[in-house]
Amino acid sequence: MSFLRKKRVFALLLIAFLAILFFQSHLWGKWLYPIRYQQEISFHANQFGVDPLLIASIIRVESNFKPDRVSNKGAVGLMQIMPDTAEWMFQRDPFRHMTQEHLVIPADNIQMGTWYVQWLLEQFKGNVNAMLAAYNAGPGNAGKWLENGDWDGTLSDANRIPFGETRHFVTKVNYYYSKYAQFYKEGLGLQGKEALNRRP
Repeated sequence: MSFLRKKRVFALLLIAFLAILFFQSHLWGKWLYPIRYQQEISFHANQFGVDPLLIASIIRVESNFKPDRVSNKGAVGLMQIMPDTAEWMFQRDPFRHMTQEHLVIPADNIQMGTWYVQWLLEQFKGNVNAMLAAYNAGPGNAGKWLENGDWDGTLSDANRIPFGETRHFVTKVNYYYSKYAQFYKEGLGLQGKEALNRRP
């Protein structure tokens, strides 16, 4: 075997070895499934006692981490909060100082959305899938489906959720949650006050 050919074989083996190391690590997963605003998510999830990866999954499905996104129905920001829901929240601590303009500020939108997730989890007795359905379709609809037996509140029964958009939402959030749980086992960013001062 010539020297040049040996060099090529060695180079190919080295590339294959590095590729194996790369794809076996969590680095490729984080590259495929990035999470923006990690510090803000971590801080407010810690503030309200909610799983930060759940919040990240909701944001991924709702806005794909685009803080200025406005839906056709008028939902605003990273966590796609409806203006009417925001007005209801503005009557409660810690949002009394806020206005609709705060919905496009990433840290404020995440704070509001995370509080709302925590509130819905309380309403639905910790059932994450019911909470997700309520987040998308409203607590009245989700509660009616569960009460009437249209849906049992589990992911495996999600195909029976009456609204197609809500079925898709619940399924997609669970999908991204499983990916984030796989690749972000060490958690997200900082949980200190510096998260509040960060405005990407």
